[in-house]
Amino acid sequence: MRGRTRVLRDLLAGTKRFSELRASLTGISPKTLTDRLRSLEEDMVVRVVHAEVPPRVEYTLTSRGRAVEPVIAALAA
Repeated sequence: MRGRTRVLRDLLAGTKRFSELRASLTGISPKTLTDRLRSLEEDMVVRVVHAEVPPRVEYTLTSRGRAVEPVIAALAA
């Protein structure tokens, strides 16, 4: 699995923070992860920023993002 697919796979388990995604996606740089998440924000991922210090950012799949679950499961198999 590559970049975006791996991000979607990890988000299928539920809402994740950037640091959690980074830890689970070994071999991906923070910049690349940021780029992948931004491209997915257009229609498959929701980014929620909580007004805290330091700021807490969480990523969750949209219904369209969840719709790819069977495809990702097939790729994993």
